[in-house]
Amino acid sequence: MSKSYDKLYIDGQWVAPIGSGQLSVIHSTTEEVLGQVPAGAPEDAERAIEAARRAFDGWSTTPTAERAQILSKVADEMEARQDELALTIAQEVGMPKTMARAVQVGLPINVMRSYAKLLGDYPFEEEVRNSLVLHEAVGVVACITPWNYPLHQIVAKVAAAMAAGCTVVVKPSEVAPLNAFILAEAMDAAEVPAGVFNLVSGTGPVVGEVLASHPQVDMVSFTGSTRAGARVAELAAPTVKRVAQELGGKSANIVLDDADFTRAVRSGVNNCFFNSGQTCSAWTRLLVPTSRYEEAVEIAQQTAERFTVGDPVEGNAKLGPLVSDAQRQRVRSYIEKGIAEGARLVSGGVEAPEGLDKGFFVRPTVFADVTNDMTIAQEEIFGPVLSIIAYEDDDDAVRIANDSPYGLAGAVWSADPERAKAVARRLRTGQVDINGGKFNHLAPFGGYKMSGNGREFGKFGLEEFLETKSLQL
Repeated sequence: MSKSYDKLYIDGQWVAPIGSGQLSVIHSTTEEVLGQVPAGAPEDAERAIEAARRAFDGWSTTPTAERAQILSKVADEMEARQDELALTIAQEVGMPKTMARAVQVGLPINVMRSYAKLLGDYPFEEEVRNSLVLHEAVGVVACITPWNYPLHQIVAKVAAAMAAGCTVVVKPSEVAPLNAFILAEAMDAAEVPAGVFNLVSGTGPVVGEVLASHPQVDMVSFTGSTRAGARVAELAAPTVKRVAQELGGKSANIVLDDADFTRAVRSGVNNCFFNSGQTCSAWTRLLVPTSRYEEAVEIAQQTAERFTVGDPVEGNAKLGPLVSDAQRQRVRSYIEKGIAEGARLVSGGVEAPEGLDKGFFVRPTVFADVTNDMTIAQEEIFGPVLSIIAYEDDDDAVRIANDSPYGLAGAVWSADPERAKAVARRLRTGQVDINGGKFNHLAPFGGYKMSGNGREFGKFGLEEFLETKSLQL
């Protein structure tokens, strides 16, 4: 399947871009051109911002029941195209199609529906003594989104912002933008009012910088690298607009000495390698007690070596390719650095998986004898690379886990849930899974420290897009 677009979605219409360039989308498995999208120009971004500004007054005063109905229609349109979206994302990003259908597409549909439902219950007005406190839409929102969970990250922002009464301009990652155009088609089919949702594809330096700096944009919601997030904040600062960011991570999975090691370590490896390691919240540091260290290494090795690597669309591979050649080179360079700095290579390595010379594949890799000052323990790799680190006691585990510039996620395992929760409370990170607790799309998601600011999902995500006004009566 090859799908290309030559128009942008602005003000409720498919319009020819002012820019004449095209961006090629590369199939992560075949390394061939999968499709093309317009390389938007600064003027395209400005047109979209103007459309969103014109639409804001009407949309922000639309009754919440009507906004909820429209979001539900968008979810229905997405569901009708679930297979197309799953196939597209499997080809763009590399996640096996069956997983992509459930996670990359199914979860965003659920999130869209959750905001439609939330609108029926959320108190946009409340009385505080002699004041009436109003929660109002922040305004025009620029949504700048990544390639690893492309549709999911767009919907996390767009559904919440639209539910709040904001209008949006979306700039998807140029690496995996095709799914965003399918979403725009769903928005159009659901008859979202003109200007409420706008899509401008392009690069960060050309389109993203206009969105982040434009005085008519009231807020930027950004997901991506910490380096790019710092640039977005810098561009947004002169206009003092609100900035919400979900950035990098280097999350620690702490297995306490009384835990079920087989379950905890296997789950940790699966989490680290999910989506080929292209997950900001992945548990990439496995922390285990010195007394049971080699036991954990052996379980991790056996688990990693059971991962099948191959085509994400055909067959039953558990691990697909990385998203791009640049990402493959980046991950391999980190594997080389781990070896050079003295870590013990337990599984995987730099070479391409056997029989997979084409496609952006990387071997699922496990390192032992890692110390927390090594590069592979401090920097986000964004590939299927696990570092196993020893600790002496609970205090030492907490110290190591918190010894990171990031604070996005983590996990704690123990036979005693209260002990696990006590350790989790000490972690400087935005979310912690206890004994394999499942992802909850109504709970807040976001990070501490260089992992960003702000929260997504549920009422916490809605509130990011609201201003607070008080009327003294």
